[in-house]
Amino acid sequence: MGNDDLVETAVRTGRVKEAAAHAAAMRESSMAGLSPRLEMLVVACEALTTPGEAGAALFDRAPSLPDPERWPFDVARVRLFYGERLRRLRAMAEAREQLTQALEAFQRLGAKPWVTRAAVELRAGGRSAPAAARPRAVALTAQELQIATLAATGLANKQIAERMLLSHRTIGTHLYQIYPKPGITSRAALRDALSGLDLHAEED
Repeated sequence: MGNDDLVETAVRTGRVKEAAAHAAAMRESSMAGLSPRLEMLVVACEALTTPGEAGAALFDRAPSLPDPERWPFDVARVRLFYGERLRRLRAMAEAREQLTQALEAFQRLGAKPWVTRAAVELRAGGRSAPAAARPRAVALTAQELQIATLAATGLANKQIAERMLLSHRTIGTHLYQIYPKPGITSRAALRDALSGLDLHAEED
């Protein structure tokens, strides 16, 4: 997991102070001077931890750093984060522009979970995504949905088992059965899969 992943995960799980501290440590280190890509990621992490329009201004700066075309996935992620921020600031036209660019880049790269995530944001911003990018329906049992949701927050199998009064082996078996349903192969992809799919619970 990269530094930008750590910051994003901390922000999305409500650990804002930890995220800001990590972003500040990245800025204080020498990593931003090592390459334009790392400078872009440092600025993006600062943007993620800076609220409101000040953060949006940082997001606007990040993809304009030198040679962004060399790192299309990183730039697309920054545009996705920027679009999410703009949508929350009610700047819908600007948000759709950033999200559309992110979606198109993810499609070119074949980054399916990210395509779906960008499509979900576009729909929330009032624009229909291309049919190929729309979330497909995935049915999980109520128990599977609960396990998947807990696993996506970072809980270990043993912690999930304690909450659900099951054995950790049972949790592992359920996760092994859950992964193929949204088309993923690992726990690391679970959070993005859950946020990007049209999930509904079927009867146990």
